Amino acid sequence: MKTVTTKRLKEILRAFKGKEMVVVGDVMLDHFIKGSVSRISPEAPVPVVAVNKEFFVAGGAGNVAVNLAALGAKPTLVSVVGRDIGGEMLKDFLRKQNVNISGITEDYDRPTTQKIRVMAEQQQIVRYDRESKQTVAHDVAAECMKNFLTALKTAKGVILSDYGKGMLSDHNIKTLVSACRKRKIPVCVDPKLDNFKKYKNITCMTPNTKEAWEGAGLSPQPGEEAMEKLGQKILKMLQADSILITRSADGMSLFEKGKAKPVTVRATAKEVFDVTGAGDTVISVFTLALACGAKLHEAAVLSNYAAGIVVSKSGTATVTPQEIEKVLP
Repeated sequence: MKTVTTKRLKEILRAFKGKEMVVVGDVMLDHFIKGSVSRISPEAPVPVVAVNKEFFVAGGAGNVAVNLAALGAKPTLVSVVGRDIGGEMLKDFLRKQNVNISGITEDYDRPTTQKIRVMAEQQQIVRYDRESKQTVAHDVAAECMKNFLTALKTAKGVILSDYGKGMLSDHNIKTLVSACRKRKIPVCVDPKLDNFKKYKNITCMTPNTKEAWEGAGLSPQPGEEAMEKLGQKILKMLQADSILITRSADGMSLFEKGKAKPVTVRATAKEVFDVTGAGDTVISVFTLALACGAKLHEAAVLSNYAAGIVVSKSGTATVTPQEIEKVLP
């Protein structure tokens, strides 16, 4: 692999500011209830959590948009929420994080997706969900596509964030990818297994190792040779420009169309505290770098540094260009 200089990486980072991006996908409201446990309930054999902290953040595609905003970009989020208190809270949170919410459509017939987690210390006691996994209604989907095409006029990059909640239907996926290709705008995908094989002709997909094996319909195999065969199979299956497989402690492997060997980028994290949301950070930095003119391997190196920072933080976290610049060699 051609060495990427620190000077070049800093050039890309400084181009992040003000870059217009579009995120399309399933947005959700993550609700955290935290406390401590000192006794078991007399009513049932369950722990009693004494709540001392409660907060809400954007999850799914919302977290990708928040990541882009933290990096200095100007993200527009195209998604669906219910006409309910969860939807209002979610839009308010995103607005405060400098995410353009003009692309969010309200649907009377479905709830805002919510994930409610009850935590005792760092241990999750229970999670309960409010959601619909039905494909978004035709008229709502049409409104979303209209919002997307409006945002695309000035955008430099697009991220499809699929959490399997019905936003990214077969028709929508084809429309989105085709529109990006027509305008020569990079379009990168964080996949859900059910839709894995539908994302054809994209710029890049960023599955983790487990998602990659399952998406290819193969049983996991050890070793670098097996990883190379896996990456090449997905690349061919999707007719994609590239595939970036994130491999936790083993870093990342970038497969490019027309290149026999992948580029492996070694992990930089000194301490892994929490991997929550790390995939959102990776695809945000990677796609934003491409939108700023970076080559695929340059974008991979930069996103790897970002991942090393975010996994050292607690909870769903973001990184800034300044933080990334500080860890560059």
